[in-house]
Amino acid sequence: QVQVVESGGGSVQPGGSLKLSCTASGVNFPLASTSWYRQAPGKQRDLVAHHTWAGTIKYLDSVKGRFTISRDNARNTVYLQMNNLTPDDTAVYYCKVIFNQDYWGQGTQVTVSS
Repeated sequence: QVQVVESGGGSVQPGGSLKLSCTASGVNFPLASTSWYRQAPGKQRDLVAHHTWAGTIKYLDSVKGRFTISRDNARNTVYLQMNNLTPDDTAVYYCKVIFNQDYWGQGTQVTVSS
């Protein structure tokens, strides 16, 4: 049984930082690709960052230079370091692990507000 669990969300002021974590079990994580998505109220779910098992990384244009995706295969974990957060980054952030099929986490809320 595959489980994907995110953590690390919360509330921060503009300019602040958060680091999200996503741990997967039940998959061969080193051979899985991983993504972070976000969905704000009333909006579609957007791809924020993607890290393939081979090491290719892509970012949403609006987060380039502020967000960093990284992985620790020994811990079956993918991270999203988010710096210089703005209110536009407010959303529920979801982790997706891709190994033969897509596996989603339950999401973690990130709120950026003064």
